[in-house]
Amino acid sequence: MRTLFTVFRKEVVDNFRDRRTMASALLMGPLFGPILFAFVINLSVERSLSDVEKSLEVPILGVEHAPNLVRYLESKNLDIIAGPETRELAIEAVTAGIHDIVVVIPENFGAQLTDAMPARIELISDQANTTADRDARRVRNALRNYNDELATIRLLARGVSPLVLRPLNIDDVDVSTASGRSGILLGMMSYFFLFAMLMGGMYLAIDTTAGERERGSLEPLLTLPVTRDKLILGKIIATCVFMALSLMLSLTSFFFALKFMPLEELGMTPNFGPDVVGKSFLLLAPFILIGASVMTLVASFTKSYKEAQTWLSVVLLAPTLPILIVSLLTLRPRLEFMFIPSLSQHLLLIDLIKNEPVNTAHLAISVTSTLLFGAMLTWLCARLYRREGLLV
Repeated sequence: MRTLFTVFRKEVVDNFRDRRTMASALLMGPLFGPILFAFVINLSVERSLSDVEKSLEVPILGVEHAPNLVRYLESKNLDIIAGPETRELAIEAVTAGIHDIVVVIPENFGAQLTDAMPARIELISDQANTTADRDARRVRNALRNYNDELATIRLLARGVSPLVLRPLNIDDVDVSTASGRSGILLGMMSYFFLFAMLMGGMYLAIDTTAGERERGSLEPLLTLPVTRDKLILGKIIATCVFMALSLMLSLTSFFFALKFMPLEELGMTPNFGPDVVGKSFLLLAPFILIGASVMTLVASFTKSYKEAQTWLSVVLLAPTLPILIVSLLTLRPRLEFMFIPSLSQHLLLIDLIKNEPVNTAHLAISVTSTLLFGAMLTWLCARLYRREGLLV
């Protein structure tokens, strides 16, 4: 154990001496992710809320043909302005981006309403423009509400109850909680946690393998009275320490970043207090051994620092791909998923954030299988370092 500790201490001290690498590994990864995440969420929430409250200018061609409709739209916080002179000019204005939307009311609009015929209205927009499409939906909803009110008035005028058009009365029963709804937006946090964790140990894994081979210090190191198993194990443990430190920094950063996100305005309450931060660390910690051993194993096959960086940049994507796929499919935890590292941690972390009870069997399988995978990869690293071809 003394020999193992000596190797571990040597690698940790050497890594702390490289301040630029330390700043990149322990600051950029854990801090940049939460800051970027908070900025995107705040921007999305503010835009969605402000779009509902702010007044929207709506160019209308043919205002004089539907004065009642225009007054109704104005009551919905829509500012009516004069539109282009012709329909063709309206299409050109929307295509060129001069206007996001243009409403065209034809001359026979009033006559069609009088004859109880469906009166035609054109809503010209560019659906490829997300801002214009959002404004178009707002105007379209106002027009549909006006359509429903007219239909109700016509039925009442003929002595028919409007309820005949509603044979079903559908009530939505939402069983979600404020914490559960927050999982919709915060489900990608595990992606940032794993990525920050891997970034925290990547540079050390490269430097202790490909870096030593490139500097020519690996061969003298192997001549020391230290078994190669202890040598590689000390390197992996040192990498694990920096990965654990990076993970804790990332979790802590998200804890403070969530305080600046207006999720309550969307009816969401993230369950990410200090106790959840600690549980999340313990939940993700078993993956540290897999990450450290994989990066050390891949970097051991490379000949230079740059080559190792190239390969590990690709390797870093592998653990996060299942998270991206599952996030799109919105799958729930199942027994078979618990045998897959990174995926099991992601699913269990979502349950923590939603404040839902974590299945004890699932947790046990996730921890056990992840540690077994990590132990197998560590054993492969030790076998690799026994090869004399390692120095070639």
